[in-house]
Formats: sequence, structure tokens, C-alpha cells
Amino acid sequence: MDAFVKVARKEELGPGTGKTLDVGGTPVALFNVGGTYYAVHNTCRHRGGPLGEGELSGSVVTCPWHGWRYDVTTGEKVANPEIRVEKFEVWIEGDDILVGKEVVHG
Repeated sequence: MDAFVKVARKEELGPGTGKTLDVGGTPVALFNVGGTYYAVHNTCRHRGGPLGEGELSGSVVTCPWHGWRYDVTTGEKVANPEIRVEKFEVWIEGDDILVGKEVVHG
């Protein structure tokens, strides 16, 4: 499990919420979408806004700075799927949430 970092416990992140994290020096946003956890790069591709501080509606987070919207399950921008933020693997171990240090491709 050296490729993963414990970042939170399940009770710290209720459904429909997100938080910002540091995973091995990388800014990551972690979200709870109906009990399933997703992690994406915390930096919006538009102007670098903190996605983990954005409002989550379903599986879509809205950047708090300028309103760009991303599907946290894929990392894709809602209006243009060719623009995306990097995704990270999430692993659940008991009540612990762990996030992978490497970007998930594909």
C-alpha cells in the first residue's frame, strides 16, 4: 500500500461533500458522491481555483472561482470533455479513505 496515502476517515466526509488534501505534495480534491469516493487534482484548469472548495451537485463540482464544472467521476469538464483534471484512485480500508499517489490514466 506504499502507493496510497491515508487522507481521511469516512465519517469526515459526508455524502455530497468534498475536501482539499495534500497527497505526496500533490493538491487533491476528495469527494463523496452517494457513498462512493472520488479524487481529482484540486486545481481547476481555467485559473487554478480550488475544486475541493467548490459546490458538489450529484457528481459535478463547480469551481468556486469562475464556475467551471467537472464530473468528479471522470475528471472531465462538463461542457468540453476534452478538458479534464487528473484522477486518482481511491481505496477504502475499513473506515479509512486512501488516495493513490499516481494519476489514473484512461
